[in-house]
Amino acid sequence: MARRRRGRPVDGVLLLDKPTGISSNDALQKVKRIFFAEKAGHTGALDPLATGMLPICFGEATKFSQFLLDSDKRYRVIAKLGERTNTSDSDGEVVETRPVKVDRGTLERSIASFRGETDQVPSMFSALKYQGKPLYEYARAGIEVPREARKITVYSIDLLRFEGHEVEMEVHCSKGTYIRTIVDDLGEMLGCGAHVIYLRRTGVSGYPYEKMVTLEQLEALLEQSREQDAQPKDVLDPLLLPMDSAVQDLPEVNLIPVVAGYALHGQAVNAPNLPAEGTQVRMTRGEHREFIGVAEVDAEGMVAPKRLVVFRDPE
Repeated sequence: MARRRRGRPVDGVLLLDKPTGISSNDALQKVKRIFFAEKAGHTGALDPLATGMLPICFGEATKFSQFLLDSDKRYRVIAKLGERTNTSDSDGEVVETRPVKVDRGTLERSIASFRGETDQVPSMFSALKYQGKPLYEYARAGIEVPREARKITVYSIDLLRFEGHEVEMEVHCSKGTYIRTIVDDLGEMLGCGAHVIYLRRTGVSGYPYEKMVTLEQLEALLEQSREQDAQPKDVLDPLLLPMDSAVQDLPEVNLIPVVAGYALHGQAVNAPNLPAEGTQVRMTRGEHREFIGVAEVDAEGMVAPKRLVVFRDPE
């Protein structure tokens, strides 16, 4: 007897505007229930304090979520000078208070020092894992564990506002960058301490900011479908971006249908005008350029499939 599905098959990417006060996983579960989706996953956690862009991958799109985890991010952050907290944000406890004696010139020079490639030690309150457990679990138990510094790149960090003890900045950075740590380090550099009081992710990869939707908007659409006796998918699914939007930055290799068929069975195939060996590419099929998966150009100059879309039979 076939196992009954818990949810419906849905494929695509939703750009959720995560609200403050809930975890990324809580937000994911709420969206998954609204869509009644069989499978879903998010692409890099935001702190409960933080708001903004949280791409949620449904169904086959989850196979390509790592590309979004590895992509650049953009943030808007407000830091409060004069107070340091144990979590480097306002969800934590104030552990030190110092006077603020900072002029704009000193602040701008200090901010500029974060640009470029640096080593960053993750916060004890991050979700990185140590021996299978998130660091924040150790931190809440009062246990400090060793963390290795990681290479990060801050492509740009700009001062937008400096009023009283508040500093507002815009940051464009590589994956794995902790904005809380930048703010804490900035506070120590200025000699007064600092912590995050507002954090919003405004960009992931090349996704458009205006395509984000809130939980309230999703719930309103769900209620609308009920009132109109319509299928929820008819109002919700049009919000989804194509699953290959997660790999939009990879070069395309278009295969004729016959060759694509071999690739979909995991076989390396020939294709013209391929990029260099080791380059990851997105494969498309036929004149309609239907996305079928991600491959890598191997040492023989062949397209070797790595992650493939499984096409379901129409129900």
